[in-house]
Amino acid sequence: MKKSALWLVSLVMIMSLFLAACSGDKKSSTEPKDNAGKETGEVKSGGKVTFGYTQPFKGVLSFAFYEGEDDANALQFMHEGLIATNDQLQPEPNLADWTLSDDHLKLTFNLKKGVKWHDGVELKAEDMEYAWYLIADPSYEGPRFANVEMIKGAQEYKDGKAKTIEGIKVIDDYTIEVTVKEASVNLLDNIWSIPEPKHYYGDISAKDLPNSDQVRKNPIGVGPFKVKNIVPGEMIEFERFDDYWRGPAKLDGVVYKIIDGSLAQGLIENGEIDVMNAPSDQWEQIKALPNINPVTTDAMSYSYIGIDLGHYDNKAGKVVMDNPKFQDKRVRQALAYALDRQAFVDAFRNGLGKPLNVPFPSVSWAKVDDSEINTYDFDPEKAKSLLDEAGYKDVDGDGFREDPNGKPFTVNFDAMSGAETSEARAQFVIQSWQEVGVNAKLNGGALKDFNLFYDSIDADDPTVETFHGAWGLSADPDPSGIWLSTDKWNMGRWYSEKSDELIKKAVQFPEDPNKDVIEYRKEVYAEWQKLVNEELPVIFFEQREDAWAINKRVGGVKVTPFGTDEFYNWHITE
Repeated sequence: MKKSALWLVSLVMIMSLFLAACSGDKKSSTEPKDNAGKETGEVKSGGKVTFGYTQPFKGVLSFAFYEGEDDANALQFMHEGLIATNDQLQPEPNLADWTLSDDHLKLTFNLKKGVKWHDGVELKAEDMEYAWYLIADPSYEGPRFANVEMIKGAQEYKDGKAKTIEGIKVIDDYTIEVTVKEASVNLLDNIWSIPEPKHYYGDISAKDLPNSDQVRKNPIGVGPFKVKNIVPGEMIEFERFDDYWRGPAKLDGVVYKIIDGSLAQGLIENGEIDVMNAPSDQWEQIKALPNINPVTTDAMSYSYIGIDLGHYDNKAGKVVMDNPKFQDKRVRQALAYALDRQAFVDAFRNGLGKPLNVPFPSVSWAKVDDSEINTYDFDPEKAKSLLDEAGYKDVDGDGFREDPNGKPFTVNFDAMSGAETSEARAQFVIQSWQEVGVNAKLNGGALKDFNLFYDSIDADDPTVETFHGAWGLSADPDPSGIWLSTDKWNMGRWYSEKSDELIKKAVQFPEDPNKDVIEYRKEVYAEWQKLVNEELPVIFFEQREDAWAINKRVGGVKVTPFGTDEFYNWHITE
């Protein structure tokens, strides 16, 4: 299930990469909740709200380039896409409506008139054209080419074999037509649909744009709030954009503030933070605070322990499984059996979640039933048995296993700092593995900060062997973007010809035209999940229940499985 354009999160307790893959603005989702019913006063016009987060943001304030939840938190207030997602997890018009040809190959967007960029220039079809060209540019180094690759001629343009993208045609200022290479059932979910300001970026190259002042210091969008001031990595102050296409937002502004996660309870209690995805390890105390409305919701996200199986070959554009250390799936399965994941959730997340064994959380319509898969229930004896079978035994009597060649078998584990219990969480995993004879240790002897953590994984740092990460997912279950062998965000560097085949099959229309498309996709995804569950290229840890602390003075905050939403409706109550 792809990382959503707006909501691609990767977290280590909601930690990181919102990112990437999908196309549109996340408007809402399954069973959205808000705090409207708990408002006690009248709506007040004006005022500011402070939105808290516990990791420094990189400041890449462009959807085409950002990689983490840290920057997505800022982007959600300032920009939007042509497409949104409704409460039934289906695409719906946002900045544009569309028509699709009978053969499902030609998509025509009709943009709303009068939508303004924050500098007052009207949004035009050429801004959408520019975004597609930007992501397909040969010098583009971001992770979203998968969302334009389906456009006819995009690959040729990227490879430098064509000067234009054949499948893109601007009809007029408000109409743009795009032709794709083959029909897919989820084209609207997958095609990139977030415009970029062509007039504002000018002639800056795709390679240089992520570090430009236009992206880093003075970014613009078409959303309800515009950037007023940025303190790099610490704070972004937004002010109301009066020409917002839905009408001016109710608030004067929003402050996006980075805080020390260990201080979250006190900052929420004294009113310094108004809205925050609360640290799960403090939730029992936070939800009891008299000044907040606590809201919980099942999240479209999961955490996992990544296992380094190889590296990403940038030149070839695919993963290479060349790390022999974890090639035997019995070793990977043993590491899973050694973990009491429910105990972890109870101890460190106050019960906010439950163990998961496939890449789809239960809120996804595509998730296979647990009765059809291995649930990897905590079983240290099974873990020991599998390691014995694989030839990993303690031959020198020091309490730790050697590999089949008699050499010491050690496992580095990486985790992220930022929460009060971060160190204890990491030690839980390490000690669990040590108890079955695996000499696990914290890589480098210390936790990594947010940026270093993901930079090390992205760079295929050879010292990174296992790591605790997470994904936030989009409405559509298509796993491409993070699971195909060609995906840069295939973090574990797993290659399976069968997996690639099934992922691609699930977005094709069924051969039988009378067969229900959703049922067909469920069947294909069930087969794919069973494959992943057996091969276990990553250890699926737990699916999340998100806990939001919302100050009682703030109303209109919509909470969904993807995060918060409808920022233009946020307001102060008296």
